[in-house]
Amino acid sequence: MKKNRRQDHRQDVRETKKELPTIQWFPGHMKKARELVETNLKLVDVVIELLDARIPVASANPMLQDIISGKPCVVVLNKADLADPDMTKKWIAAFRNMGADAVAVDSMTGKGTKALVRLAETAAKPYTDKLVKKGANPRRARAMILGIPNVGKSSLINRLAGSAKALAANKPGVTRAKQWIRIGSSLDLLDTPGILWPKFKDPMVGIKLAFTGAINDDIIDMEQVSHLLLDVLRRDYPDRLRERFHIEDIPDSTDELKEAIGKKRGCLMKGGIIDMEKVQGIVMQEFRAGKFGRITLDEPPAQVPVDGEI
Repeated sequence: MKKNRRQDHRQDVRETKKELPTIQWFPGHMKKARELVETNLKLVDVVIELLDARIPVASANPMLQDIISGKPCVVVLNKADLADPDMTKKWIAAFRNMGADAVAVDSMTGKGTKALVRLAETAAKPYTDKLVKKGANPRRARAMILGIPNVGKSSLINRLAGSAKALAANKPGVTRAKQWIRIGSSLDLLDTPGILWPKFKDPMVGIKLAFTGAINDDIIDMEQVSHLLLDVLRRDYPDRLRERFHIEDIPDSTDELKEAIGKKRGCLMKGGIIDMEKVQGIVMQEFRAGKFGRITLDEPPAQVPVDGEI
């Protein structure tokens, strides 16, 4: 049934694309961040691309392959604790099927971090071995960690390093200076600011990034975005809405659903009118905090074999 709901939703998106809000966000410091990455790429042996496990497609920077210029890359599905575990398994299999090293990580508990370090060291080894053969002294593997804003880079680095060494920002898109961080006995990480890209060809990419908080809330229409999020959840994860808001019968329209949520949460103004601003705040905050359960909004390619645990 879930598959059918997803197919219906994709059809709805195709039919209403012109009505979707257009979200574009590429501030000046993003350009500077890209320049910083390109300048320092020659210092590293391997690139670690950090994706949001809930939206592996929407959180992937399409400029990355041009930026990294053929460097080996390890894909990390971060925030795996917030994503549908079955879908994450399929995504890991999909990346491996495409020839990419991939691992799912929960930065909060550290699950998957040891596997990540091993993959990075293995990917860097051919390059470090080559340097030694040319007469250089053996050295630690060097990796650059890249990802869009708010994908969890600081949390992951802090977990890897065992202390709060990465400077976390309160809002997505805050640029920081580069810093080297020692991970264990054989890996150094070069942290970089989050990078978005100039234009989202598919409006749903920008919208999904807004769902997860990767785009600054100050530049989006929160009413529209929260409405679209409820629309997606109503179609794809109605059971999660029932459980979270104790609504036995999910309404057929998202407007009615917002009314029901407002009543259940006591978001009432004078005269019994629903305070929709409070409702949209509840929906966005609780989704981003994982209160709806483990949800994945991007589907992996069809017919991908799943072999083993992630």
